Amino acid sequence: MGRVTRRQLTDLPGTLSLLIALALASILAVLAFGLPALDRAVPAERPVAPGEPYRVAAGVTIVPPDGASLDATGTRPGTERGTALFRLGRVQYAIGVEPFEGDLTAAAVRLRQRITGTSGNQVTGTHLTVSTAGGLAGVEGGYTAGDRDGRYAVFVADGLIIEVMVSGDDADLERALPRIDASTRTLRYETEK
Repeated sequence: MGRVTRRQLTDLPGTLSLLIALALASILAVLAFGLPALDRAVPAERPVAPGEPYRVAAGVTIVPPDGASLDATGTRPGTERGTALFRLGRVQYAIGVEPFEGDLTAAAVRLRQRITGTSGNQVTGTHLTVSTAGGLAGVEGGYTAGDRDGRYAVFVADGLIIEVMVSGDDADLERALPRIDASTRTLRYETEK
């Protein structure tokens, strides 16, 4: 067997390994600290074009209320399913669309069970029938969620469930509801071609 000298042990391969380790550590530092900082720098709320329909998913559109902003943290557009989360000050206004095989009664029961399945939430009063300007028939009602109040509406169209959830504290919700009701009436479903 041959002898390995000290110079052979400390030559180029060791230096190369150190450079690779430093490069990897730098990349990890950028990922660990740079990306979260960039994420915090990009605002979650984005303005929406006034009066323009917003596409949620699967041919479902809605015209957001005047003064609303789109919250990117809760918005997930898609082809078959999607959600849009709008904010009017401290009031949240969410629209969700996904495939569904039941009728309007089953959709209303499902949504009410989801609401009451969250600890502290209660459905209040009875549900009422509602319709949109585009001819969608639905059911709406109210609920409480601890220190927040809410409204819900649900529609069924061509194998889809469309759920509308609104929540905010009592005073903010009361001020925003006329604009949200007007927006909900703009809900449309058109088959995609």
